[in-house]
Order: sequence, then C-alpha cells, then structure tokens
Amino acid sequence: MKVAVVHDWLVTDAGAEKVLKAILDIYSDADVYSLVDFLSDKDRKVVLNGKFAKISFIQKLPFAKKHFRNYLPLFSKAIESFDLSSYDLIISSSWAVAKGVKATSNQLHVSYCHTPVRYAWDLYDEYTSSLKGLKKLLVKLTLKRLKKWDIDTLDRVDYFIANSKFVQERIKRTYNRNSIVIYPPVAVDKFTLHNEKESYYLTASRLVPYKKTKLIVEAFNDMPDKKLVVIGSGEEYEEIKKTAKANVQILGYQSDDVLKSNMQRSCAFVYAAVEDFGIVPIEAMACGTPVIALNQGGTKETVMSGVNGVHFNEQTTQSVIDAVKRFETMKFDHEQISQLANSFNEDRFKFEIKEFVNSKLNRK
Repeated sequence: MKVAVVHDWLVTDAGAEKVLKAILDIYSDADVYSLVDFLSDKDRKVVLNGKFAKISFIQKLPFAKKHFRNYLPLFSKAIESFDLSSYDLIISSSWAVAKGVKATSNQLHVSYCHTPVRYAWDLYDEYTSSLKGLKKLLVKLTLKRLKKWDIDTLDRVDYFIANSKFVQERIKRTYNRNSIVIYPPVAVDKFTLHNEKESYYLTASRLVPYKKTKLIVEAFNDMPDKKLVVIGSGEEYEEIKKTAKANVQILGYQSDDVLKSNMQRSCAFVYAAVEDFGIVPIEAMACGTPVIALNQGGTKETVMSGVNGVHFNEQTTQSVIDAVKRFETMKFDHEQISQLANSFNEDRFKFEIKEFVNSKLNRK
C-alpha cells in the first residue's frame, strides 16, 4: 500500500509536527508532502527521521524561507499541484490547506484536522480588523476566496478526525461534516512524576498575544506574595519583561531539561490561552503538577476542576487571581494527576489512528 502524508508546512517542531511524527511512525514508508520544508537539521531528524518532504513551488519563491505566509493567495493552487494519483491512502495533517489536496474516488483520504483554517473562519474579524486601506481590501478578498475554496474541496476528504471535541464542534459548524476525536500524542514518558512541589507557579509558551501570557503576568503582579516563573520567547518578550514586577521571573527561552525541571517542581502550571487541544498543560500534568487553566477550548476537556487542576472562566486578571486563590484551598493527588495525563501517550494515539484507518480501508 502506497501512503502519502500531506502537512501544511514544515518550519519547526511544534504540536502539529508531533502528530506528523507519530503518523510517520505508523507509516514509515510514506512520502511526505508540504507547501514548504525549511526544517533545521535538528528538527528534521526528530520529525522526518532525516528525510525531506516533497515540496510545492512556494519553496522557491523569493524570501519564502522567512515570509512564505505572504504567499497565502497561492496556497490553494500550491496544494493542488501535488500529483498523488499513485497512492492508495492519503492522510492530511491540516490546519490550513492540506485537507484540500486532490484525491480520487479510488483513494482513501483521512484528514487529521487540527482546526479549520483559523484566519478564514473563527479569527477572520480579529485577523482583518487591524488592517487598513488597500492591504485590508486585498486580505479580505484573499480570505473570501480561501473560504469558498475550503468549502468547495470538502468532497476530497472521506473522513475527518478532530484533535479535540472543541475542534470537532468547529468542523461541524464550519464544514457541516461529522468527525471522530483522537487526541494528539503527548510524550508523557519524558515528563515524569515528581511529588515534591515548591511554592512557585509556572507558565510556559510562545510569548505571542493569543497565548495571554501577559495577562497571567499582570495577575501575579497583583499578587506580590506569590512567585511566578515564565518560560518562553516571542514578540511579546520585551513588553512582558518590562511589565513584570519583582515576584515574576522571566527566564526567556529554555532547554527542554530546564522546562521539565520547572514543571516538576512548580506547585501549579498556569495557562490562559484558548487552545484547540493544548499539549503543554498535559506535559505539566504528566509531572504530577496541577493546571490552572481557562475553561474553554482543549483545556476545558483535559483539566477537571478539583481533580487535576482548577478552571477560570474569563481571560481577565481577576479571573486568574480568583482561580489561584481557589487552588490554594485545595489538595491534589500528584500520582493521580500523572496517571490521568498518561492516557494521552503516543502509543494510544498510534493505536487509535491505525485502527480507524484500517477500518475505513476495509470498506474501500
């Protein structure tokens, strides 16, 4: 059986690439297709086992390595340029256009959907509101065409797999298609249980606006008796560093070992983003560390208040402060938290993907 795995783009080893790696562990002889492949040697070894993806014409366009996203108007044409007619099975790992790859009725196309393309659907207003003049007009026109193409190509997908119930609902609302949920793989074996907790709190993510790390920092600024450690880098780093008061320690980017050590020792991991799933909170829980998280998106499903963490309902400083206060009145079983996190392990993901795909192949 010939297998093609289609991934939107390859530029770093992030959450979607962990899904890709696990799929390639199942189908080790599969060919990988991607709009661009700019992985570093280190990430290539981890994600693709040293191989290179088959890429589109976007790769060779001017300044593509740093600014390939500027070629968004060409993404649909680029993904359709791949000739996959010789493959029996196509698996797309899609959060943008990968699910629109051309397929025939003789092939099985299963799309693992991280989300329907955000900036064309759920984040359309947020994405376009700050733009002005001709640029705003061009972007709106591009996204209008992308939305039409996104719907017109739905019949190219035989089955959708959602990475959470949150995304499953989004697929139904946006595409009017049913899907099953298979949670992403988390390397929980690398984040081992540590029962001895210290008195400080931890948050870790890319320092970009939607992660709401600045909000968490502002909340702890108002709780000077509580220590917060922040790990991560990104466009908001300097602003967050200037905002932080004496009780908030900004460490910037750190190695996996430093991140793991802090996850193991911190009394709680704080997370305020609306995530499709949210791998980092699971990693913290694998260390036996409870999570204080927003009661929306993926963390609504993975954090059970009073069992492995505490929820807050709004992305406001007061909501975070109230959740921290509630957390400090509660007791948690660190071993139970770690055991619950272990249910998201990589072997479980591979088994569920393989079982689902095989069941559909048998119907072809």
